[in-house]
Amino acid sequence: MRKSGPPKGLIAYLVLELLEEKPRYGYEILKEIKDLSGGHWEPSYGSVYPILYKFEEKGWAERIEREDEPDRKYFELTAAGTEELADRREETATNAREFGDVILGFYHVFAVIATDDRFSVPARDGHWRFDEAFSEWIVEQVARHHEHYFDTDFDRISDTPEEFYERHDIDPEE
Repeated sequence: MRKSGPPKGLIAYLVLELLEEKPRYGYEILKEIKDLSGGHWEPSYGSVYPILYKFEEKGWAERIEREDEPDRKYFELTAAGTEELADRREETATNAREFGDVILGFYHVFAVIATDDRFSVPARDGHWRFDEAFSEWIVEQVARHHEHYFDTDFDRISDTPEEFYERHDIDPEE
């Protein structure tokens, strides 16, 4: 499990999205983000509650009282929070390349450590290792998640990066 969490700003964006869905309390948000990440991110109270308090201070969320749970601090998105969420959605749209680069970069480094003679990380019994079996496991998990979320069978793509970018009208320099 990756406890360090996602790229900067993503937790705040997810909190806004979750609050748009319904009023929530901090622990509920923590559990939901953990579920959304497939259990790989485990945000702490120290990361989510300051976000909620900041949103409250900026007027993007407000605390609401619930008679059925008087001891919980529920937060609800405000009209200003809905506007902020729209801005964050636009910002997130421009970060797709960065997120993809993070995923690909981590995988490439994993594979290089596993195969390049310059690196000599020892294999430890009972732990993850930098080797072909664990590399296959990572790729398999990515394919399984693709099939789950997109409800389709994963098909290999034969395009080179250049061909893929051209087919999707992406400037590789941007």
